[in-house]
Amino acid sequence: MLQLTKPLAVIDLETTGMNLGSDRIIEIAIVKIMPDGKKIVKRKLLNPEMPVPAASSAIHGITDEMVKDAPTFKQVANELKQFIENCDLAGYNSNRFDIPMLAEEFMRIGLEFDSKGRKLVDVQRIFHLMEQRTLTAAYKFYCDKSLDGAHGAEADATATWEVLEAQVIRYPELGTDLDSILKFTGEEQVVDFARRFIMENSVEIFNFGKHKGRPVSDVLKSEPQYYDWMMKGDFPMHTKQKLTEIFNRTMLKKG
Repeated sequence: MLQLTKPLAVIDLETTGMNLGSDRIIEIAIVKIMPDGKKIVKRKLLNPEMPVPAASSAIHGITDEMVKDAPTFKQVANELKQFIENCDLAGYNSNRFDIPMLAEEFMRIGLEFDSKGRKLVDVQRIFHLMEQRTLTAAYKFYCDKSLDGAHGAEADATATWEVLEAQVIRYPELGTDLDSILKFTGEEQVVDFARRFIMENSVEIFNFGKHKGRPVSDVLKSEPQYYDWMMKGDFPMHTKQKLTEIFNRTMLKKG
């Protein structure tokens, strides 16, 4: 069995789309696993304050009509933040989508959300390293069950937790705690959730565009206007926050 030293919040989101900067959460489910094995579930439909595209509704089945009377993210944000306080986080493709999207929603309304002090376990990463398939297939493969209600946030989050438990049993090399799992998967150190920057040898490196592979601080020293371009651009708020931290640190050293 997986050994937890503090609660693990398994998160799944359904959204209006995949753009971290412009799309919004319309359903969130969190299955919180306590160190003693107890499970606490929180699920909410949310009004995204924008139309739900038909293409998105076709995937998760959530329509404008279903969320028109639901609370906004701002109205439930403090409750959600308290629910995942002091929790490590897990999900399926969560390090690249669910957690960055959740962070954006918190930051839009002025609430701090960061990964510091949290272990981030992406069950999809283990699965892709081992089997190369989807959540529905993972559930069938590891748990020998059919995933009824796929693309419903609670069903997906619950299935993700069951898959993670089954992976720990199937692959002894994973170990039985989050540190050993993360050592096995080799998850890179997070700079910004959107992965516009990555860490190499303890240095933040650009992970996109004309400066890909170059240290961020070097670019900011030689082209300080690049900072202004990114801050005005269509980048997630968390990316801009981290860029500002690097910029301020760089300019302080330069001075």
